[in-house]
Amino acid sequence: MGLLEPIYVGVLLSEEQRGDILDPLSLERATQGCEEVYHLAANVKFFTRNPAAMRSANTQGTRNVLTAARKAGVRKMIHTSTAAVLRRGTNSPSADETMLKDDHEAVGAYELSKLEADRVAMDACAEGLPVIIINLAAPIGPGDAKPSPIGHTIIQFLKGKFPVYTDSGLNVVDVRDAAEGHCLAAEKGTIGNRYILGGENISLKDFLGVLGELSGVPSPTIRVPYALTLIGGVMGEITGRLTNKEPLACLASVRMGKYPHYVSIDKAKRELGYRPGPIRASLQEEIEWFRAQGMV
Repeated sequence: MGLLEPIYVGVLLSEEQRGDILDPLSLERATQGCEEVYHLAANVKFFTRNPAAMRSANTQGTRNVLTAARKAGVRKMIHTSTAAVLRRGTNSPSADETMLKDDHEAVGAYELSKLEADRVAMDACAEGLPVIIINLAAPIGPGDAKPSPIGHTIIQFLKGKFPVYTDSGLNVVDVRDAAEGHCLAAEKGTIGNRYILGGENISLKDFLGVLGELSGVPSPTIRVPYALTLIGGVMGEITGRLTNKEPLACLASVRMGKYPHYVSIDKAKRELGYRPGPIRASLQEEIEWFRAQGMV
């Protein structure tokens, strides 16, 4: 789970180093001589049968990476968090960098572990490590081999397993734009600050509609209320625990989707020069990639 397994590297003159975020010595070897460290490795699942393992990967793993970066004497340490740790609700149309959740607001083991990891990163910054935090929205595009939670959603849609929708929403960004945003943060970001890297805010209904247009798979036309989705989340939780397979929906994913999770990228645009592109072409590439890989 902690093993770093790159799918492809689009940078020339790069040297691959393999490591494990739960193996401090491997991280020290991997970061030796580095000027910048980008920590993106994480256990990214909304459904888990083992919260302790998730916390170990996301919290202790972050601590190990930070320690290795400190020993390497890096000039910038970019810690990738998630936009899921930002507050959502009806009082504000879009979350910004000031709207960090408290632990009691965390939905599920994933959010809690990432909040803890953020605190570990900021504590390291207070002790002198030049940390910048990235709050990443849902990344899309080709190469999602695991897949990510948003990739899992797209695959289930392409398989015809998304018969209904809810009044939810999300922010999606091309993974290549997000990668460029990380580099911009290292180049122009202010140490001790956090930056949201997102793309387009879009309702779940419209998101599924775009997927339908691009794939030829019919998009759902039936809206279900939140109370019914909770029942589906309970059923998914039971099914997932019995089969040890990720369900279409679990309690954490349903609760996370109670409100649209829109974010503001104004700070990243203003301070970093971040300019993400439209998502439609990215979704087309992701659909084609999943089909080419036989994942749908």
